[in-house]
Amino acid sequence: MVVPSGSGGGGGRGGLSNIKSFAIQLLTGPWLMIFGSLLIMSAAGSTYMFGMYSGDIKDSLGYDQTALNLVSFFKDIGTNVGLLSGLLGEVTPPWFMLSVGAVLNFFGYFMIWLAVTKRIARPAVWQMCLYICVGNNSQAFAGVGSLIVCVKNFPTSRGIVLGILKGYVGLSGAIMAQLYHAIYEDNSKALILFIGWLPAAISLVFVRSFRFMKVTHQANELKVFYKFLYISIGLAVFLMIIIIVENKVTFTQGEYGGSAAVVLIMLFLPIAIVVAEELNIWKAKQAVLDDPSPVKVITEKPTQEIAGPLDQPAPMSSTIEARVEDQANVSCWKTAFEPPNRGDDYTILQALFSIDMLILFLATICGFGGVLTAINNLGQIGASQGYPRQSVSTFVSLVSIWSYLGRVISGFVSDIILAKYKFPRPLMLTLIMLLSCLGHLLIAFNVPGSLYVASLIIGFCFGAQLSLIFVIISDLFGLKYYSTLYSFGVLATPIGCYILNVKVTGNLYDKEARKQMAALGIMRKAGQDLNCTGTACFKLAFIITTAATLFGVLVSFILVLRTRKFYKSDIYKTCRGEQNEVEIVAAGNGAMAPEEEFPRPDKN
Repeated sequence: MVVPSGSGGGGGRGGLSNIKSFAIQLLTGPWLMIFGSLLIMSAAGSTYMFGMYSGDIKDSLGYDQTALNLVSFFKDIGTNVGLLSGLLGEVTPPWFMLSVGAVLNFFGYFMIWLAVTKRIARPAVWQMCLYICVGNNSQAFAGVGSLIVCVKNFPTSRGIVLGILKGYVGLSGAIMAQLYHAIYEDNSKALILFIGWLPAAISLVFVRSFRFMKVTHQANELKVFYKFLYISIGLAVFLMIIIIVENKVTFTQGEYGGSAAVVLIMLFLPIAIVVAEELNIWKAKQAVLDDPSPVKVITEKPTQEIAGPLDQPAPMSSTIEARVEDQANVSCWKTAFEPPNRGDDYTILQALFSIDMLILFLATICGFGGVLTAINNLGQIGASQGYPRQSVSTFVSLVSIWSYLGRVISGFVSDIILAKYKFPRPLMLTLIMLLSCLGHLLIAFNVPGSLYVASLIIGFCFGAQLSLIFVIISDLFGLKYYSTLYSFGVLATPIGCYILNVKVTGNLYDKEARKQMAALGIMRKAGQDLNCTGTACFKLAFIITTAATLFGVLVSFILVLRTRKFYKSDIYKTCRGEQNEVEIVAAGNGAMAPEEEFPRPDKN
């Protein structure tokens, strides 16, 4: 135990100095980053709102279902192909990533809005694909610039952090729907412009708040995350209630304004938690400066070092340093097929060429491709099965809310049951994919009113799969290159979506629509949209989607068998080792002070 020397410097500070000191702590602390990321994620709902404005694209530009599905495919490419953002995130600061994301988001959706409102010449299909791809690729930059930073700053709570933040992404569709109706009422073309400027504005507001911090652990860290969880649950419950009411009663713009005000209050409520926690940390630091006597610096040393002389280096440390030095001098291509143990930090190539990643990639193609096919076609599914236009907005909001529940439950529950029962996360992923088959079958056979239930199932399974895949990647391959591996993890999504959405669902829908037009003796004119009605429009497509998802379940189960021993061990031992190397415990509340303010004494 070492007691820091030197007199306290905070005893004579005036009130103004204390306010300035606390303001700096609040603006540079870890909890404001969590709050900023919550708001950024809550405005990232453009992917899930496609069903609300896809009809405008189809009608204004005269697309058939295949062309519309091609546009939605490029939307998914933009959302999920984030290798560029991942690689840039390894070498650029978070503020740069958020700035680029804001520019891409506004440009892409602003151009779509200009096209749909006919303020520019009718663009070709490939141009619309480019615009929506650019606009949605902004989410990858926002994710690397905010979410990845939070995960790395709280590594032992990674499942919970991902669950909460991705949960707000799930709620974002319902949140933005409430705000949109309050501002623009039912002008769905204006929704496209709204999706363009709101996320960009939020990212720019918090652009300087995000940065990587040294790994420190607070004693009440988990309790704080639970407070965020309770607020998000309250928000989700309110949104669910208001959606049910809106489906029964027609709201005026003023009534939408009232519900939007409640949503905004609940969105900004976590700032109170942030202020309280940063105040506790600031008080702990002030107590250290005023009276260093209660502070203990505890240095944990390896057993081998304690047993030997103080100036003798630990054999384990020497071995690790030598191994790291050797690896630094070896080409990454030579070690690409020599991966470390699961849970250690893989290089990018080691992770990409690993069998575990290939299995996860194939399972993602099948599982994600299926649920995204359902989400992207909600508008057309509802119309073909005879649901009113207002119900389509309800379906989108239900998918959004239940996507939130899937993300939060998979994040929190997977961490809890992993810690208590060593329940492997890949097994939970397998079960979630199996559940999604029920949603696909409900769409295929069009049981009366079943699209409401299918929306719940599809939304839940989509959110749960998303969080689990990201956490599994961090579990198996480490956090060192997580920015890139996180982006690669969903690269399989557009592949599955292209196969199941564009090539299967789009073509089968158009084939049935042409058959119906031929039966009525109607000839399709050039530039006229192509519509289909009845169960047959999507029946065969979603039977095929169900079969593909079942194949993904079998593939995912292979990963369960391969990783069962790993998940029965302590998968966070590396992170705990980094945190316990030097602990500085402030008296009174057990807050962890930043390591750089209290440098570790030299061993000699």
